[in-house]
Amino acid sequence: MCWSATADLVAGTGVAALGVACVARVRRVRDLPLAALPLLLGAHQIIESVLWDSGGGSGPATVVWAVIALPLLAVWVPAGVMCAAPRYARRRLLLPLAPGAVTAAVLAHALATGPATAEIRGRTVGYVLDLPHAPLLVAGYLLATVGSLLLSADRWLLVLGVLAGAGAVGCWALWRLEFVSTWCAFAAMCSVVLLGWARARPAAPSAPSPG
Repeated sequence: MCWSATADLVAGTGVAALGVACVARVRRVRDLPLAALPLLLGAHQIIESVLWDSGGGSGPATVVWAVIALPLLAVWVPAGVMCAAPRYARRRLLLPLAPGAVTAAVLAHALATGPATAEIRGRTVGYVLDLPHAPLLVAGYLLATVGSLLLSADRWLLVLGVLAGAGAVGCWALWRLEFVSTWCAFAAMCSVVLLGWARARPAAPSAPSPG
């Protein structure tokens, strides 16, 4: 896939529509954060289409894109997986949630104290941020996001975790300097799996009738 303003806009609109379908399918409040993930990822791609048209830079669209991609997703994914998980699986999901929270805090501090700049690099977008201990942050980020999916005890989320993990390896190998942008785009497209997950979710238990 070649990335461009049009590609990001079309993909983002499609993924966001998928997110609306996922949210409409679920019947339990605790499933909503994970069901809304494609909606968030779709909006994320639409924001990047704005960056393409503006030629990058360090304006508000870049900041919003970076906030979603970095600190927000680092906690949203593991927290959403934990909310939707059966009770017996929630304790082990603290393993990815804890580093996700720490990673998100460090990333949020970095974004609050330093500039984030988007650069158009051929068919990809690179994001320049001053991140301390970048390899550790990447490891914590992937443990939180991919790790939570792999530990979810749900076959649909396991498939999504495998795809996201394989995509992370591929994007790092092919576009190391543009890893965040390319992997977020890949993850957005893979979130189609969440429609199957939403369809398979059980309905909320009915309240017992009085008397």
